[in-house]
Amino acid sequence: MTIEFFGKRLSGPFTIPSGIVTTAGPIMQYFLDRVPQVGVITTKSIGPVPRTGNREPVYSQYAPGCFVNAVGLTNPGPEASREILAGLKVPADRFLLTSIFGGTVEEFVAVAELLAPVSDGLELNLSCPHATGYGMAMGQDPALVAEIVAAVKAAVNVPVIPKLTPNTPDIGAIARAAEKAGADGFCAINTVGPGYTSAHGHPVLSNGAGGMSGKGVLPLALKCLREIRAVSDLPIIGCGGLSSAEDVRAAREAGATVAGIGSALTGMTTDDIEHYFRVLEDDLDSGSASAEAQVRYDVDMHFRPVTLVDNTRVCEDIALLTFDRKVNVQAGEFVFLWIPGLGEKPFSALTDDPFTLVAIDVGQFTHALMDLPVGTEAYVRGPHGIPADPPEDAHIMAVAGGTGLAAVYQVARDFGNAEIFTGARSAERLYFLEECRAVADVHVSTDDGSAGFHGRVTELLRERLQAMTPAEHEKLVFYNCGPAPMVHAAEAVQREFCQPSQIFSAIDYLTKCGVGICGACAAPDGRRLCVDGPFLGAAGPGS
Repeated sequence: MTIEFFGKRLSGPFTIPSGIVTTAGPIMQYFLDRVPQVGVITTKSIGPVPRTGNREPVYSQYAPGCFVNAVGLTNPGPEASREILAGLKVPADRFLLTSIFGGTVEEFVAVAELLAPVSDGLELNLSCPHATGYGMAMGQDPALVAEIVAAVKAAVNVPVIPKLTPNTPDIGAIARAAEKAGADGFCAINTVGPGYTSAHGHPVLSNGAGGMSGKGVLPLALKCLREIRAVSDLPIIGCGGLSSAEDVRAAREAGATVAGIGSALTGMTTDDIEHYFRVLEDDLDSGSASAEAQVRYDVDMHFRPVTLVDNTRVCEDIALLTFDRKVNVQAGEFVFLWIPGLGEKPFSALTDDPFTLVAIDVGQFTHALMDLPVGTEAYVRGPHGIPADPPEDAHIMAVAGGTGLAAVYQVARDFGNAEIFTGARSAERLYFLEECRAVADVHVSTDDGSAGFHGRVTELLRERLQAMTPAEHEKLVFYNCGPAPMVHAAEAVQREFCQPSQIFSAIDYLTKCGVGICGACAAPDGRRLCVDGPFLGAAGPGS
């Protein structure tokens, strides 16, 4: 199903709105290569300076299919973004729409001038409802919208598409002002609000409030599309609550040229999203209604209370925290630990009963965990990710560094016939060895030789693999977890003896939302650790 869009014949009629899924270079390239239905690739919003965004939690569910988010306009800045976008291989039948924002007219122009040469068009974020001084704060004023649009149009030679806020009594007036100033089209709507969610008496989002999206905003989105279409004939990217072919048809009837699917992708793996867009396209062609059955209205983002009963320091920067109850997590899955006022972070469960995690002091949240007092009430959400599923006759080789042991111990415990290779800089940084020895053959290495093998864990692994026969190699399944350099080194050794299809690795990529929406945990091949992993097959997507 192709469409015409600003002089291009596009491969598909869909986009994914700014800030959702296609937020990192590898993910964008994956969609450019493998999801032709998404004819318009929309970037995350890029501003005048790098922004780390808000601390987690940044995404909260208030009803099935309905969400509030406050990511905080996270972006690496215009210079780094220009390099990323310039490196994309964009087919002739795709449209790269770069979303930009600024706090002043001059900032919009400066960002636009940098990014227009590597873009097919610019989306002006005039509608974000939770970033002070940006977005909606500017987009509610027709005169200011017109000034920004006119200034950007004068500075670039690509289409300029303002993204309009629904949080205004007359979106038609904003659209008229933008078109008069030279806008080439519109995107509508951005999130509604801001809105607020709470759990156990605490606001969930670290920002306090955020933009509302998902199924609940669909009626408002359709109303806004009709009001824009009533005053303008320009192309419109319509988004806000769309999840089915029926919704897309309604958006088209209301005036949309391109349909944006966003929050409906919550919880979907990359394979799921590919299949969803194929089915959605077929629904539109055939009049069927199958795609929405794939939307994950069952995603569980509720928090459950746990109380800290023991905090044991392994060494200066590593601690084992044990809580008062079991958590529902299978080998290979992970959970989020939330401490209101401090934030949340993802952890593998070293043990599920009682729930025990390993923390290493690498930032504000984990630093606080080092001395978290016994009796502290915290909250857990999850599990997230895909459980490990080795063949019944597999010989498991689990390779861990740092806190990676927490991700592989349960695999060895629950599936048996396992060997665990664990490495550390020195003996003082080793932990949980006796428990590991109770479920697997354990191989220990330290960089300084203070315990076990003197050298890297990957050297120890190679020695073990060299001693095995080719028939034994065929039965091996590897689970690697730890810092990226260690995991890459382990994979390199394993590939000397075994096939990539036998290797699964989890690297400590930044994970924020946990349900595949923000794209922070993008792997180099475009998969997202939180929904496609955490153990990603070395054979690549689909493995």
